Amino acid sequence: MILSLTECFPQVTGEEMAAALTPPPHFAAVSLESYIPDPRFPSQHEAVDAVRDFVTGIASSPSRTGLFGRRRKQRQGRGLYLDGGFGVGKTHLLAAAWHAFDGTKVFGTFIEFTSIVGALGYSAAAARFAGIGLVCIDEFELDDPGDTLIMSRLLSELSSSGTSIIATSNTPPNALGEGRFAAKDFAREIHGLATIFDMVRIDGTDYRVRHTASFHRSMTDEQFAAAVTARSESGLRVAVDDFDRALAHLSQLHPVRYERLAGLVDVVAWRAVRQIESHNEGLRLVAFVDRLYDAGRSVIISGITVGDIFSAEILASGYAKKYQRTLSRLAALIIEEQAS
Repeated sequence: MILSLTECFPQVTGEEMAAALTPPPHFAAVSLESYIPDPRFPSQHEAVDAVRDFVTGIASSPSRTGLFGRRRKQRQGRGLYLDGGFGVGKTHLLAAAWHAFDGTKVFGTFIEFTSIVGALGYSAAAARFAGIGLVCIDEFELDDPGDTLIMSRLLSELSSSGTSIIATSNTPPNALGEGRFAAKDFAREIHGLATIFDMVRIDGTDYRVRHTASFHRSMTDEQFAAAVTARSESGLRVAVDDFDRALAHLSQLHPVRYERLAGLVDVVAWRAVRQIESHNEGLRLVAFVDRLYDAGRSVIISGITVGDIFSAEILASGYAKKYQRTLSRLAALIIEEQAS
């Protein structure tokens, strides 16, 4: 089946978002045991141990009710922050913690949580999450002070009532490169809540490099058409669009709807991919590729090669870490499509 994503306008309510807070398909079956530490970076093995100890610790915490149902003194939740570059397995470990914890739990990206607060209102969202044993937040954004403040307030309230929290974070936009500044900035931005977090550093290189290092070519128009036809005839849902039209369509949708959009197809095929020079387009592509990656979708492109999609100027900006992660993920999806 061949369709166009530009004709799709998926809808999602706050309650639907809240009900769907589980690890995405790409991380649906991961575990601490399936995380393979790189022996060159001891901090990866240490991070596995830290996550395991954290989950064991919150699982063995005493119940909030005592003898004859009397309520115990409220216990503050614990916090764990996973700090590291892209491709070192932070999301894998976050999802593994969610799977390992035997209790009430939610898992979502920062934008999903803030979107739920926006859709339901703060009070209703706080009530919706009250009593949750573990909250897992992927890609905690430090870009927007307003959203960061809202999340800090929400998590502070949940933590004070006994909810434990694990978070990973993106580098703030004014921080170039990737270094040890992330944990410090995270702690500063979440103010008083930072005192509950243990900061765990994960060093390493992007594990997807081994898949993308040999990817230096793009499809011709003929190869593109043949790949689309082959996927469609095999029964897969293939969305074929011009790259420019696809970017324009993403601008009409809130990023929280990108997950539903990615779920409508098995393969995304973009014709005439060209270089992106603006952050508006670049960050929309970042968000959509993240959802394609989470959903395990494949990608076919014609036009320029993956490594040239973002201009040198925006790659040198404060969002460099996000763009580099997107190139890594997108190249991996394309390689999987070409190899399958």
